[in-house]
Amino acid sequence: MRTWQVERRKRTRRLIELGGLVVKAGIVNLTGDDRATIFGALLWCADKLKSEQGEQARALWVENGKQAFEAASATHSKTDPTSPAVRR
Repeated sequence: MRTWQVERRKRTRRLIELGGLVVKAGIVNLTGDDRATIFGALLWCADKLKSEQGEQARALWVENGKQAFEAASATHSKTDPTSPAVRR
């Protein structure tokens, strides 16, 4: 396989995983799959990270994300002990 094909597959996998996070967070359902709303929310997050409160927001979001991953992992392992852990 050529180098560009490998890199393209890596990029595609990364984009799919990031999209999965949007779905997993419930944003798709909460916005009625409105792409403009989702994009606007992501832009708001980016602005927040660039602001004076960026580090504080990042720390809060990291903690919330870790807790959600752990809760999802615990739920998965209870329902299906053979399922892989949630990727971080």
